[in-house]
Amino acid sequence: MASRYRLGVDVGGTHTDLVLLDVDSGDTTVEKVSTTPANPALGIMHGIEKFAARGVNLSAIEFFSHGTTITTNALLEMRGAKVGLLINRGFRAIQETQGQARDGNVFDYFFQKPTPIAPQSLTREIGGRIDYSGAVLEPLDESAVRSAAAELKAAGVASLAVCYLFSFMNPTHERRSAAIIREVFPQAHVSLSSEVLSRVREWPRLSATLLNAYLAPVLVTYIADLEQRLDAAGVTTRQRFLMQSNGGVMPFAAAITGHKTVQSLLSGPAAGVQASAKMPRQDHLRTRGLVTLDMGGTSCDIALIEGQVPLEVTEGTVSRRQLDVPALDLTTISAGGGSIVWIDRAGFLSVGPQSAGADPGPVCYGRGGQDPTVTDADLVCGLLNPDYFLGGTQKLDAAAARAAVTTRIAEPMRMTLAQAAAGIRRIVDMRMADEVRVFAARRGIDLTEFALLPFGGAGAVHASAVAEELGMRRIIVPARPGAFSALGLLCTDVLHDYVRSELCPLDRLDPAHAEKIFREIEAKAAGELIEEGLDPGNAAFEREFDLRYAGQGYELRISLGGLWQTALDGNAFAAARARFDDVHQRIHGHAAREKSVEVVSYRLRVRVTVPKYAPQAKAPRAPSPPSPQAIKGTRRVYFDAEEATETTIYDRDRLEIGAAFAGPAIVEQFDATSVVPPRWRASVDRYGSLIVESGG
Repeated sequence: MASRYRLGVDVGGTHTDLVLLDVDSGDTTVEKVSTTPANPALGIMHGIEKFAARGVNLSAIEFFSHGTTITTNALLEMRGAKVGLLINRGFRAIQETQGQARDGNVFDYFFQKPTPIAPQSLTREIGGRIDYSGAVLEPLDESAVRSAAAELKAAGVASLAVCYLFSFMNPTHERRSAAIIREVFPQAHVSLSSEVLSRVREWPRLSATLLNAYLAPVLVTYIADLEQRLDAAGVTTRQRFLMQSNGGVMPFAAAITGHKTVQSLLSGPAAGVQASAKMPRQDHLRTRGLVTLDMGGTSCDIALIEGQVPLEVTEGTVSRRQLDVPALDLTTISAGGGSIVWIDRAGFLSVGPQSAGADPGPVCYGRGGQDPTVTDADLVCGLLNPDYFLGGTQKLDAAAARAAVTTRIAEPMRMTLAQAAAGIRRIVDMRMADEVRVFAARRGIDLTEFALLPFGGAGAVHASAVAEELGMRRIIVPARPGAFSALGLLCTDVLHDYVRSELCPLDRLDPAHAEKIFREIEAKAAGELIEEGLDPGNAAFEREFDLRYAGQGYELRISLGGLWQTALDGNAFAAARARFDDVHQRIHGHAAREKSVEVVSYRLRVRVTVPKYAPQAKAPRAPSPPSPQAIKGTRRVYFDAEEATETTIYDRDRLEIGAAFAGPAIVEQFDATSVVPPRWRASVDRYGSLIVESGG
């Protein structure tokens, strides 16, 4: 019988990772190619061509899932579309005033807000008003909409954002404006706040709509180009999906409709978190959860997983822009293998935030890079094998790395080469450890109860130093750490999130009215699934309330799962209230059980289950030394700046289940390198994970 495949593709800042899953055998094949920043689709197709060269029938790929930073990078580099804004008459200053919060140093007298996405010159005020209850106070000024569309078209705008007051209660004015815009300016991308983020609070809703308008043309153009290239290469499946910030995927068809673009802003790092959540738990590991450390070429992404559930948020910022959409709870710092090392004006050694990226990359890549990076320091310390990078398909120039670290860092700072390289590693390791420590403290997490799960090309190289600093005694390195995020794309379902705000005290809310709202949202979701080529009959609808105590300025998401049968009723509301009090007590340390509770928003999560990758356990074996065939030799490695240590080098592909050994050791494989320092031990569990544990 011919093989069937599922393909996950993760585009990072330096490398593009591809994981091909044989559906019948469960075997995975990994390819890793250089990212092509000018057009990431080129790198993807290069990786697919490598699979074809191995004899893979590309037409047998029945599922394609993609994690990308295309929208994130467009926002970071401010190269989105030219955006025009339609807003209510008298409210054009909302984008300028924004909210009261300021990022960074609150005492910075020179603080400046980010540049507006739609400047005042491209903002048009439109007559017409809807009140807080959804009633029409003043009819829409259609002639003003028509004139605004024509003026903005003449101004060279490519995308239009429409955000009217209380459109989450009544979207008719926004929808009519969109219809008029399409008559006057059919080429424009149109983003309506009632579709992008239909919830209370004016600035967050406007911010999300502007971001969507700014990035939609970028994503639509990219997806269209990628689809053409996939078709031309023979990857003919229509099951093509894009990773979202919430940890689920959406069909390409949903990505190009326009109003879901902002859901992709954390597409890249979310995939790795999903793979981490699917990691099998073994009783002997005795961990409460996982701290993920996704260290790639340009950055390091950190997340927490309690049990097997990643933490989520509904409010956040991306590149200083407010974005209140459901997303996995992640934090990102500029600490990657390509982070550039430099000396600041005070004479101190600094790492990042600038990155060498994929082009030219670290000095050792031999592509013209002149500035030393973290990867160059790792190579100087002996942690990386210059002849076995990417399984030997790419040679690293160790002499160039040593020369760059010497001339740019060691000599100006009057250090030895070993001291400079170790110092670079120390800085980046402590930065990651500090970020994990703060991230965990804010969520009340005791890190000693958690295991560290490193992945990405550089994660397992630095994990032990991070764990030692944090007092964490256990590290779990997955079987394919370098391509772990790509594997995560094969571990998730189709997810769509919907929200609609309507404020009402819970004790005054008519259950029939709440049921009506949820059913309307479910009908809308079912219609969108049909448009995307999915069967609503296969979907699960998960309801939630956003609840708060009366007078609070924030709310909590409360699941209604298991609280009702065929329709919501008073008993369901009472149970939801009790659940809210318990959650508030757990998160904030207190509960006002005597206070009135208010419903702020109705949320719906739609889940369409798709076949997923499941790791296969092999027969357990008693711990034993690795076979002689697994030992590649020894190498002198600087684990600190004092002296090099003779270190055993292992071939991970030849380490059998149950293999156990003590550090110092280096474990090499095609997609990554794992470091086991002195006083640590490692063993291979029955899932092929490398369990690294502190002996001290």
